[in-house]
Amino acid sequence: MAGEAIRFSEKQLRVLTWWRDGRWEALICDGAVRSGKTFAMGVSFFLWAQAGFDGRQFGVCGKTIASVRRNLLSEVVPYLRRLGMGVRERRGENALSVRFRGHENTFLLFGGRDESSAALIQGSTLAGVLLDEAALMPRSFVEQAVARCSVAGSRLWFNCNPEGPGHWFYQEWILKAEERRALRLHFTMEDNPALSERIRERYRRNCSGAFYRRFVLGEWTAAEGRVYDFFDAERDAAEAPEGGFSAWRISADYGTVNPASFGLWGLRDGIWYRTEEFYYDSRKAGRQRTDAEYAGDLERLAGGREIERVIVDPSAASFIETLRRRGFRVVRADNDVADGIRVAADLLRQGKMVICRPCRDCLREMGQYRWEQRGERDVPRKRDDHAMDDMRYFAMNLAGDREEDGFAALAVER
Repeated sequence: MAGEAIRFSEKQLRVLTWWRDGRWEALICDGAVRSGKTFAMGVSFFLWAQAGFDGRQFGVCGKTIASVRRNLLSEVVPYLRRLGMGVRERRGENALSVRFRGHENTFLLFGGRDESSAALIQGSTLAGVLLDEAALMPRSFVEQAVARCSVAGSRLWFNCNPEGPGHWFYQEWILKAEERRALRLHFTMEDNPALSERIRERYRRNCSGAFYRRFVLGEWTAAEGRVYDFFDAERDAAEAPEGGFSAWRISADYGTVNPASFGLWGLRDGIWYRTEEFYYDSRKAGRQRTDAEYAGDLERLAGGREIERVIVDPSAASFIETLRRRGFRVVRADNDVADGIRVAADLLRQGKMVICRPCRDCLREMGQYRWEQRGERDVPRKRDDHAMDDMRYFAMNLAGDREEDGFAALAVER
């Protein structure tokens, strides 16, 4: 970015200047992924805050503080410095100090991951708040953040990709934008002049079904049918390649009453193959297994191979401890279901994850794993999902590795 002039689209320019119009108290930018809304909103938010306030606190919120830094600040802060702003991150305090033209303000970073997150922002007095990925945050957190904006002249900034049409943010803010005095700007990929047609086409090619309508077309649409509707077992399942693998990992969804599912993954030429699996349904077998028995099953699946890590259901504390005592390096899985499905789907479509034919239970569940509407959200049906859970644990862990290497999967790029 250094030395390059940034070209803004007409819609991005509207984002940069909306706050000069006294009619609006809030801005909502929703629509497709990679449509340029996050960067424009971030730059505008800091310009507005520094132009109109001095010595005030502001909130910058994401699903997690890590996602705030990754999705927003990593691009916006260098640009602010090019504009002449002095930006100092107080990492231990999760805050930024920003100086510009004699004004200095503090920007507090918050993560709205779950219902308990509302307590983190409670008690703050803010002159404005930016909520990135607002549709992924609990309603209680968003409402608490809005309530904290009690300083005269404060404004609200919302940015999100679409979810289902029953989602509370769509019902309460987007459909009621005018009565809330909120300017709603709907973005498509064409609103991002930095995105080449080749990249746009890659996103169109890599998405299908509800993901395509939400993240490419930017529609608030219901998810229906199979979760992995693009996957055909006859066409897409493969034989494990012959020869050696350069690394091995195991993903594990633990169950006592519910089935347990373990997947063995091998790396070959940049592709991770699910070569073998273990699947045990205690109801069908008529007997529950102990942690020690499951650890033995996992050792047999490992088959003497050097396992880099075992990625385990984070709720399985006793099983994790049993594996660690047996010498395995255990990583607690990221159990975010929605992001896990998106990341797994993207890696499968790209051919970076391949399911091999001996993994019959994983292939069976791929064909049966379906969406259902639960309250205001579209969620996968809690049936035939145990291999699906261990697969998304693996995918999220792999996406974390690849992100560190400069790669971000579609869901992470939100």
